[in-house]
Amino acid sequence: MKILAINPGSTSTKLAVYEDEKLLFEETIRHADAEIMKLPDLADQLPYRLESIMDALRLKSFNSIELDAVVGRGGMLKPMDSGTYIVDAHLLDDASSGKYGNHASNLGSIIAAEIAGTHQIPAYIVDPVCVDELIPEARISGLADIERKSHVHALNIKAVSREIAVEIGKDLVDSSFVVAHLGGGISVAALRNGRIVDVNNAENEGPFAPERAGGLPAKQLVQLCFSGKYTEKELLQRMTKQGGIYSYLGTKNVIEVEQLVLKGNPEAANILNAMVHQIGKEIGAMATVLGGKIDGIILTGGIAHSELIVGLIQEKISFLGKVFVLPGEAEVEALAAGAFRVMKGQEEAKIY
Repeated sequence: MKILAINPGSTSTKLAVYEDEKLLFEETIRHADAEIMKLPDLADQLPYRLESIMDALRLKSFNSIELDAVVGRGGMLKPMDSGTYIVDAHLLDDASSGKYGNHASNLGSIIAAEIAGTHQIPAYIVDPVCVDELIPEARISGLADIERKSHVHALNIKAVSREIAVEIGKDLVDSSFVVAHLGGGISVAALRNGRIVDVNNAENEGPFAPERAGGLPAKQLVQLCFSGKYTEKELLQRMTKQGGIYSYLGTKNVIEVEQLVLKGNPEAANILNAMVHQIGKEIGAMATVLGGKIDGIILTGGIAHSELIVGLIQEKISFLGKVFVLPGEAEVEALAAGAFRVMKGQEEAKIY
């Protein structure tokens, strides 16, 4: 069986072809800012990205007629359980309309369906950011007007949890972990029996990150909203794209921050230590959600490549349990694995 996995990002499209879970080839297609700026609407980007993918396959001398399925990254969709979903008309309507939000990842299902439809083969998505398995008490915010919602790096969190469950000789459904996905945004999730029963919303809760502000003091935030200093759009942009480390140090590059710390820059050290402090605090909080009964703590995402940051976090959390470090984001691999589980009958495909 051969599967094409597609992961569209804001300025790139990653793709890979697998045969029976063995990688045949992978490619990252970089999209020039000038090209993307000409196509601000996702619908307008579809022909451009689709052609780029088909060109990449041709350059690898691969004919799409050989495929048995196509899997795309799930985008901003309705809240759903974790799993592999068949891309149907309802799912495509929500992805293309932006009903639940617009993001380049919405194109994952649409491109997958376009290619799959040509060859009458199935198209899937796997564990999108809208995976919602929160327990009832985790939805309560403390203000009746606002409900806590799940917005999580589910694809990578579920993938690394499966990997560590196998490593310790357990099934995911019998395992409990605290998983910290450390990237441009940070998700710290409590998994009980493989389900994400609580997690900070990576866009507006939890630890601050390289470009996101994380949870902020509510009263001061309200006062800032009405200060006249920012429009709503400007403040949301500041919180999600210009917040966190960037708002203090003017860079989103964690490697640059590390270099400043190693050169003795006190401000950089203070900000980095503050982020580590908040990450450790959030991991501890999620451990209490599980009553301290955890099979391990998993650190993953791009920042987990940093030995300095991982070491500082471990100093704070190692008393809670064994710490596993799986750096990076194997998202394309996780997409393919989800499709293979369905194709091999290990899981049943879910309906949106």
